[in-house]
Amino acid sequence: MAESGDSATPFGAWVLLGVALLAVSSAGAVLQAMGEVPPVLRASWRMQGTALVLLPGFIYQFSKMDRSALRSRDWLLMLASSIFLAIHFGSWVWSLDHTSLIHSLLFVSSHPLVLVLIMPLIGAAVRRGHVVGALVGFTGAMLSLGDAKPGGEVTLMGDVAAFLGALTVVGYLLAGRHLRSERQVPIFVYAFPVTFAAAIWLALAAISQEGASMGEIVPELSVLGWTDALWLPWIAYLSFGPGLCGHTGINTVLRWITPITVSIILLLEPVIGGLIGWLWTGEATLGMWTVLGGPLMLAGAIMVTLEEGRDEPTQDTVS
Repeated sequence: MAESGDSATPFGAWVLLGVALLAVSSAGAVLQAMGEVPPVLRASWRMQGTALVLLPGFIYQFSKMDRSALRSRDWLLMLASSIFLAIHFGSWVWSLDHTSLIHSLLFVSSHPLVLVLIMPLIGAAVRRGHVVGALVGFTGAMLSLGDAKPGGEVTLMGDVAAFLGALTVVGYLLAGRHLRSERQVPIFVYAFPVTFAAAIWLALAAISQEGASMGEIVPELSVLGWTDALWLPWIAYLSFGPGLCGHTGINTVLRWITPITVSIILLLEPVIGGLIGWLWTGEATLGMWTVLGGPLMLAGAIMVTLEEGRDEPTQDTVS
């Protein structure tokens, strides 16, 4: 990818990034509103719909590429990435049922802080900016937990599940970074198998943990229940909105806008997502400790992202 700079960025790229941010930020409110469907099954539906949308791009790119360039290690890494993605979505959607929307979005968006914790394990240099950002972010997280109460709208288990989503998405992003940037695997050739496999893992988990089945007549307990007329519009929106317009839009604007800028703007998702949830329901849970800790979590994540951007100003990202 050619290096991009803000001075040469066309206005349309900013519009596209804004639309992508709105799209991905809306997913939490939409998934939370689908509370009649068990959370792991709901996550599987989302992955199934997104995989279907990605399929035409996969067929086209796979037919055009040199398939011998894909090594067995690449496929194994895609398999691992799909497991990370399944745990990420399953735990995040579960958290939407067990904590507030704002808390869920805050904790699932804390993956830059998680990255600092594992940097020594992957041989990456940890600098002062990383440490300071992580300390600020985790201090904010601890403060935010002050609003968690057993049986309340904000719960410790819900926040922990969202944080598990942040933890596992780091594995997904690192695998994607290697396959997309170093191995040059085309975006759909990477995204479709990973998303489709994640849908399968989540479906199996829904069958074993939530009583879902392939032949269930009740849509809310069927692995393919999203094809019912009641739920099809919801999954269609999640697939084409956050799934295609959101993530594809993000990858598209990287042609003109630097990855560090895109990454920082996407950290606004908890703010935008919380506003969307408030406009949807007319309600928003925002306790005193969240007001104090939430901005610190976002500030810490931004500090870590800026520190990362010092070394990789033009590196591609995977969404």
